[in-house]
Amino acid sequence: MELIPTQDEVIQLLEETGALRRGHFVYANGLHSDLYLQVALAMRHHAYSKTLCVALSRKLRAHSDLRAITSELSIVTPATGGLPVAFGLCEALQAKQVYWAERGEEGGPLRFRPYQEPQPGEKVLLADDILRSGRKLTELRRLIEERGAKVVGLAVVVYQPNPQTPSFGDLPFYYLAKLDAMYYLEAAQVEESPRIDGPEEHVWI
Repeated sequence: MELIPTQDEVIQLLEETGALRRGHFVYANGLHSDLYLQVALAMRHHAYSKTLCVALSRKLRAHSDLRAITSELSIVTPATGGLPVAFGLCEALQAKQVYWAERGEEGGPLRFRPYQEPQPGEKVLLADDILRSGRKLTELRRLIEERGAKVVGLAVVVYQPNPQTPSFGDLPFYYLAKLDAMYYLEAAQVEESPRIDGPEEHVWI
């Protein structure tokens, strides 16, 4: 495998680790899908985690402006699920630090813990394992910029957009694989998919 694996190689790695499964899945929100993706299952394995994070870091280093400031970067993720990616990128890039935002116990807006928040002028790279709806990353970007810091890029392992996923404009955006989001309201629609190879499973995501 090359230092930057191809899309097919990334998909194969995700399938081998069980991070990407094909079948009939019913999500907690009631939607049906013929794919289940949880990148964290691949990130459990140090070798695979390093492969993915180093590959993503090399894509970032290809951007001359980002390459010039890697030692100054704060890598920030919108939830603890993105921390393996953030720490892996921090190590590969030799960046400055990692921290994250979170919601309160009863939900509500994203927030930073005391003494763990961006400072005016700070250069921030947003990172996560998956970009789907983009809601959390959009909210995180707004939260960071409200504090006077500058978001300089966005990096995720898998980009799985849906029709409502927002654009991040001219913000440098990097990912290793792109998957089409296939969600259905009715179980019968999934059964017609050629990718079905197992029984219906209920999953949380």
